[in-house]
Amino acid sequence: MTLLTDLTSKSRSAHIVRNTRETSLTVDAQIDGNGQFSVKTDINFLDHLISTIGRHSMIDLALTAQSNDHIVHHVIEDTAIALSQALDMALLERQNIRRFGYASVAMDDSLAYVSVDLVRRQFHKIELQLVNNMTEGILKEDLEHFVRSLVQNLNACTHIEIRYGDNDHHKIEAALKAFAVAFRMAATIDNRGIGVPSTKGEI
Repeated sequence: MTLLTDLTSKSRSAHIVRNTRETSLTVDAQIDGNGQFSVKTDINFLDHLISTIGRHSMIDLALTAQSNDHIVHHVIEDTAIALSQALDMALLERQNIRRFGYASVAMDDSLAYVSVDLVRRQFHKIELQLVNNMTEGILKEDLEHFVRSLVQNLNACTHIEIRYGDNDHHKIEAALKAFAVAFRMAATIDNRGIGVPSTKGEI
């Protein structure tokens, strides 16, 4: 995996350090990137899912996570929180963005729909339709918690729905690919826009 060497030199970027008794994390995110990524959490499927977000959102992303208490749940939760906080910070004042984004992503048997509004009012509705207790070594409840923690800390309105599917790996990956594509659309600079995209004058 490769990464641009200087993420923080660009304008819409963020650097997050999160250290607790449970985990130690660093995240660098550059919104206007090329989808380059470097991800290491020591949880292979989690690395894959985060890399998927980076690649399909076109965000340049560097993320490392280390467990301090050897509890997998804490790594998954704190990784989602730190990643989301980095995206929120990198959006700056959210001026001249399209604000709204949506995507429909198919992955083999599964179909995911996601809609994002980068307004600063947190709301989320998530329907992943996972059925198995474990997928690629991660508990169902931890996969659901990762997605929920990601969107809860984004400071946005996010709807994620798996319409159908048979394979839980495909469902969760399709959901996060669709989230990435929708976020990319919503965060894109609109050259016709002036200021924040709201009749209120702020979002």
